[in-house]
Amino acid sequence: MSIKLTFLGAAQNVTGSCYLLEVNRKRFLVDCGLYQERELKGRNWAPFFVSPESLDAVLLTHAHLDHCGLLPKLVREGCRCPIYCTTVTKELAEITLVDAAHLQEEDAEFKRKRHEKEGRKGPYPDVPLYTCDDARAVFPQLSPADYGQTVKLAKGIEATFHDAGHVLGSAMLEFRIRAGGEEKVVVFSGDIGGWDKPILHDPTLFEEADYVLVESTYGDRLLERSEVMATELAEVINSTRKANGNIVIPSFALERTQEVLFYLNQLLLDDAIPHLMVFVDSPMAVSITEVFKNHLELFDESLVRLMEQGRSPFDFPGLKLVRTIDDSKAINHITGTVIIIAGSGMCTGGRIKHHLVTNITRPESTILFVGYQAVGTLGRQILDGAASVRILGQQYPVQARVLQINGFSSHADREHLYNWLANLRRPPRQVFVTHGEPASSQHLAALVRERTGWAVTVPQFRDEVVLG
Repeated sequence: MSIKLTFLGAAQNVTGSCYLLEVNRKRFLVDCGLYQERELKGRNWAPFFVSPESLDAVLLTHAHLDHCGLLPKLVREGCRCPIYCTTVTKELAEITLVDAAHLQEEDAEFKRKRHEKEGRKGPYPDVPLYTCDDARAVFPQLSPADYGQTVKLAKGIEATFHDAGHVLGSAMLEFRIRAGGEEKVVVFSGDIGGWDKPILHDPTLFEEADYVLVESTYGDRLLERSEVMATELAEVINSTRKANGNIVIPSFALERTQEVLFYLNQLLLDDAIPHLMVFVDSPMAVSITEVFKNHLELFDESLVRLMEQGRSPFDFPGLKLVRTIDDSKAINHITGTVIIIAGSGMCTGGRIKHHLVTNITRPESTILFVGYQAVGTLGRQILDGAASVRILGQQYPVQARVLQINGFSSHADREHLYNWLANLRRPPRQVFVTHGEPASSQHLAALVRERTGWAVTVPQFRDEVVLG
């Protein structure tokens, strides 16, 4: 039995998730994600480590771009194999990939014109990484599977999808590899959700595995719990209303936006905040919210009860779902306080940039971060206290109040990650800690070693490990 694992992304960084699993001359890619950190974006343009046409299958954990966002490039360059994912991930990926392509086309044209006007060249080509047509070309290869369904990839090689509790349709992947009377189990955690969170079920637990890849986005910290988050959100809204400013929330279209709506709905039902207009200014988030409405079977019981009572967090008084550019521009002409939820979550593109331009110089407004901000992104610069930031080619002083509520994250924190691993009944041969900044990954690795004595490593980009 020959098994080799190569770490092609999310190795001592958070985005660009991609792993190559080679078994007896068969090649399987787990995730094919986009890099979003500024200093790593060049990897998006680089040739793939493995020739796309040589792949036997691609398996996706979920539809966030840092896990699926390079698929259009992979398919354009020759990948013709099945791309397995859950049924809901297929629906969502078709939305997120086209949206990403559209933004890249817009950004490329905007940069081309700006660079032409300034008489200079940027660090990357003034063409999109891929087009909307490239994104749509992926769709025929997306092969849906349900939770608990086992996909036979080759003789003696199968993979099973399990609920990761991270975002709608997100999965953990359990590979079972058999040869010569021997079996090895390799588990890819994908992104792991928190426990007792609204909307989704808790993540799946495993009792056995020979090798485990575990994410570590928040591997060095604890996150706030639901009741604390609700109180903090109410304070931000009430204080900003008193100052007559706007609450601007950069948010990921998938899961984070819907979770914020859940808490806003609860606060409104409890009269804990004023009944302000709430804008979801993201065509992708609007489309994704429609997908949410069609999949009650994946929700936890408390949300199902709310929706059966006609108190849906996806359709409450004052909520405006914005699709058109004209309607988006009109938001900035409204007097008084409004709540604006817009993508992208790390402020790397999309309509959030225009709302930042309007509000970031206003001391009365609040920029509220509700998700992880990768190093090098505009969101991270703002959150880290930059005095001024460059937005859409111009410099703006940061005068708005900048706050963050960590508990909204759809990732598990340090203790949840440890408890997920600790459910294994016997020590795995090796644990690989991925998908985290170096300090976070090293912290989680040290914690697991100290508490269990297991073999734990933090791989680097393009490290290769022989598993058998």
